[in-house]
Amino acid sequence: MVRAIVQNDEVATGTGTKTLIQLLAGTNHEIKITEISVTFRGIDNLQKPIRVQLVKQTDAGTMSAATEVKVERTNSATLDTSATITATGEPTTSDVLRDWLVHPQGGVIYPVPDPEKFTVPGGERLGLRTINSGGTDTNCCASIEWEE
Repeated sequence: MVRAIVQNDEVATGTGTKTLIQLLAGTNHEIKITEISVTFRGIDNLQKPIRVQLVKQTDAGTMSAATEVKVERTNSATLDTSATITATGEPTTSDVLRDWLVHPQGGVIYPVPDPEKFTVPGGERLGLRTINSGGTDTNCCASIEWEE
């Protein structure tokens, strides 16, 4: 078993929907999500909350390549999961798995209490996105950690 993490560079949420990170589990290779985080760099304490969603996605959309990093660098196992970051064309979302309202001067760090129950089946996609309706464009950073 190998643990890995992917992070995006600081990116603007825009004022609509923005997928920050998408994982694609390797074919026939289930992954277990262990932690999700999104932090914002807002400057206005009166700004409306930003919705953060963990979603099941059915296509890749248009996104940039990401670098997956092994948490235990001495582990010689090869990662089967691939990741992309910062959508410029939104992927299709089929299901919302988690949903948070987060103040843009804060963030959310969600250590998954039981990764055995929070899995992504082989060949399927998991996305972490923001929905900033009516808010001000705010910069954020995000990460997803998993085991495979």
